[in-house]
Amino acid sequence: MSRPYSPSPLNLTRRPTRTVGVGPVGIGGENPIRVQSMLTSDTRDAEACIEEAMGLVEAGCEIVRVTAQTRKIAENLEHILSGIRRKGSDVPVVADIHFKPDAAMEAVKWVEKVRVNPGNYADKKKFAVLEYTDEEYAEELARIDEAFTPLVLEAKKRGVAMRIGTNHGSLSDRIMNRFGDTPLGMVESALEFANIARSHDYHNFVFSMKASNPKVMIEAYRLLVARLASEGADWNYPIHLGVTEAGDGEDGRIKSAIGIGSLLADGIGDTIRVSLTEDAIYEIPVAKALVDTIEEIRSHGPIESELSWQEVPWNPFEYERRASSKIEVMGIELGGDETIRVFTSREKWNAVAHKLAKMGDFQPEIVVEDSGIHEIDPRDEAAIAELNALPDPKLVTVANGLDVAVIPAFRLLASKLDARHPVLLKDTLNPSTDPETDFLKTMLTASMNLGSLICDGIGDAILVQGEEAPGQSLRLSYNILQASGARIFKTDYVACPSCGRTLFNLQTTTQKIREATGHLKGVRIAVMGCIVNGPGEMADADFGYVGGAPGKINLYVGKEAVKFNIPEEEAVDRLIDLIKEHDRWIDAPLEVVEIAD
Repeated sequence: MSRPYSPSPLNLTRRPTRTVGVGPVGIGGENPIRVQSMLTSDTRDAEACIEEAMGLVEAGCEIVRVTAQTRKIAENLEHILSGIRRKGSDVPVVADIHFKPDAAMEAVKWVEKVRVNPGNYADKKKFAVLEYTDEEYAEELARIDEAFTPLVLEAKKRGVAMRIGTNHGSLSDRIMNRFGDTPLGMVESALEFANIARSHDYHNFVFSMKASNPKVMIEAYRLLVARLASEGADWNYPIHLGVTEAGDGEDGRIKSAIGIGSLLADGIGDTIRVSLTEDAIYEIPVAKALVDTIEEIRSHGPIESELSWQEVPWNPFEYERRASSKIEVMGIELGGDETIRVFTSREKWNAVAHKLAKMGDFQPEIVVEDSGIHEIDPRDEAAIAELNALPDPKLVTVANGLDVAVIPAFRLLASKLDARHPVLLKDTLNPSTDPETDFLKTMLTASMNLGSLICDGIGDAILVQGEEAPGQSLRLSYNILQASGARIFKTDYVACPSCGRTLFNLQTTTQKIREATGHLKGVRIAVMGCIVNGPGEMADADFGYVGGAPGKINLYVGKEAVKFNIPEEEAVDRLIDLIKEHDRWIDAPLEVVEIAD
């Protein structure tokens, strides 16, 4: 591997960067990881924005973002900023720009930072299939340079920072046709804008590579960091992390922890936003808990190993599952191309055995004590050699009680162990016996540790030990597998957070859609407040519900709009009709599923 994204596969140290100043707040360098959020209030309502911003600040938000859809709306940023300052807060305000360079030119007069999306700032997104010659491609780049340079020069003059924020869902037709709908396309799109900024000696910017699919997001950020390293030491720009359209509730938190947490564990990330389809105030505790969790993980003793990137059995830039052999455990096959299995302890199995019929899909599959598993210290070369000398593949895991971080421990195990041996992943090496343990912390830690390894292609089974409650630990296991794309057992939702661009109430609408469609296993439904990322982020979705105009909804199949301007009060029923038209509908079961203790 010629361009690793970190010094070692076992690395937990933070990537060194320059400092980017956003008003009084520094991002990167020696600064702590910053927590930010985005206002859901209409930007035209200054008082509502001011009140919401102050609530976020009180909750611990360090940077506040607000959408600016047009130049006229961007003018109101002056009043929002002055109102926040009158309240006694110096929290930096970021203008979120899509489509409208003139809005950016107005916003830069008032805010401390401007976010631009390379996919739609000066580019087209019509899903057109075109072939660009090198000359035509150069002409397009020249056009982008002309459109973007005025903002760069104005930001430089005023000392305003910038985020060059690529979204997987809004790559331009030009990028799509040359690089495809890929992490590489995301990186190339951002670097085009970065090169323009650098050509004017403007360096006060950060990057982001957001996607709703954690695997895509992780690969894109790793590829970006590797590219920046290969470009030279002065490309040490800070990184903003976020999983876009993560959704709500437990699913949204788990998906965010997998994407953001995996990268923080890799040492990548200087500022984060957890994007939930909930009031923005609820994003802050999750983001702060993620930061606290990664600091706790880094407090573990380092693994003394000279494992190099050339020795690892996975490609960090492209997902491929580790090629283990298939074995049978307690009558269940695991490993190889079998689905990732869910383990539990004997104690937990006994606790739920009387109600398995009521637990629906959240079933314990294998009892760890009865599995014949080999538990070892991955640093023990003799134990590894003994396992590798065995004629038949064996189920292996990292032993409990070791003072090592989970992710590097299992990466070391997967690298040293013959690939034929299946691996059982654990969320923690210290099983919890405390029913009062904070579930948010347990959930985020499990999602970060298990999700990161699964997205690396490591693992044939999982065991959640950090949650003491049997039913809750099983639900968490399955939800992590779902969010990481490893085992789809229920309806999958891609739902964006609300903001000033949203054309309907995302929270109530998402809940209505969940209530109507939550029994459709394996169906992926996107709920988008507007068209900024809608069609693109729905590339992996089966059906989409997108705000087209105030009170009007457009329905999609894949990324193709098929029903237009449906009155909002009819739209959920029409979505159900669309699902039925495509033979993806089944009636909801009548039985009650018991999934928690």
